[in-house]
Amino acid sequence: MSTPHDPDHRSGHGSDAPTQDPGLIDTPLTAALVRGALDLERTAHGLLPHRLPAAARAQIPDAQLTMAEAQPTGVRLALRTRATVVELDTLRTKNAYKGAPERPDGIYDLLVDGRLAGRASTTGGNTLLVDMTTGTAETIPGPVGTVRFDGLAGTEKDVEIWLPYNEITQLVALRTDAPVEPAPVPRGRRVWLHHGSSISHGSDAESPSTTWPALAASHGGVELINLGFSGSALLDPFTARAMRDTPADLISVKLGINLVNTDAMRLRALGPAVHGFLDTIREGHPTTPLLVVSPVLCPIHEDTPGPSAPDFATMGEGRLQFKAAGDPAEVAAGKLTLNVVRAELARIVEQRAATDPHLHHLDGRGLYGEKDHAELPLPDQIHPDAATHRRMAERFAEHAFVPGGPLAAL
Repeated sequence: MSTPHDPDHRSGHGSDAPTQDPGLIDTPLTAALVRGALDLERTAHGLLPHRLPAAARAQIPDAQLTMAEAQPTGVRLALRTRATVVELDTLRTKNAYKGAPERPDGIYDLLVDGRLAGRASTTGGNTLLVDMTTGTAETIPGPVGTVRFDGLAGTEKDVEIWLPYNEITQLVALRTDAPVEPAPVPRGRRVWLHHGSSISHGSDAESPSTTWPALAASHGGVELINLGFSGSALLDPFTARAMRDTPADLISVKLGINLVNTDAMRLRALGPAVHGFLDTIREGHPTTPLLVVSPVLCPIHEDTPGPSAPDFATMGEGRLQFKAAGDPAEVAAGKLTLNVVRAELARIVEQRAATDPHLHHLDGRGLYGEKDHAELPLPDQIHPDAATHRRMAERFAEHAFVPGGPLAAL
């Protein structure tokens, strides 16, 4: 098994032919063992974690958000046990893109008493094959796989298994060599509810516990519920209602990049939509600290509107990159750029804060700006790499969770 000082060593392994070890105990998978999900759907195979409730899912208008909300970023099993062996059977759905190299397998992170202790991946599962030239997709079925972690200390400990942020994951079976009970949430730990785009979802972080929200939560000593939805932070009313109805001590919303790169609305619609989104959250959390974060730097869309488009010229080289397909001349007619969105968000928060002292604003360029881009450019022109996730996490925690910060204890 790897140690906390050697987290890159794989302390587990995956298999697409799960077999029962007669020496292991089968523990039923229940909601008490799962954190970070808003709903658990019972399927023919087991439990499918969702990050939006059923009522919201019934109103989802497209396949992108349907996929994104079922990818379990921030979702983890939380166990208290003396087990030295933990096996988890899952049925994943892995994304693949026609004409592009195969994507790496999703990673499961093992945390023991809050420290990274191992990583593993599984094989098998379903494949969602996407043709980006036509916008079509097909699902290719595959078998259940197993992730196994062994060599754990036989003492009582809290074990978390963080699920891959980029693979829909059905939980099929849990086996250990000692009894398991739900790990209690540490006394006094506050719940941080966060909403954002693919960058908050995790693209392209190293692993599920090292996305910037997961690392920021660890730095801040808070319990994360991550409602980052790849391509889908679009001020949807059903997302706001889900946040309204989710118990939380701290809330943040990171808005802007998807509004630009989907070319979803014009400036006339942006202000009322932001007000409505915040109004809905405030219906359930009238005095909860609420931080509005504007977009991090993304040079292709700073002054050029969306939509974003894949750059097919790079796919033959094994790289997926994006370009801005909008016309800067249309900004005068109300098309959105990141600079336009930042100015509007700052204006709205300043206006509302006059009567809402618990509402705060953060310019996203404080997390990743021009100097950062010169050092750590965005590999595909939109999404940060693993090092940038770590930098953003540290900066967010230093700004938000420190004494006197907008998400500090009241």
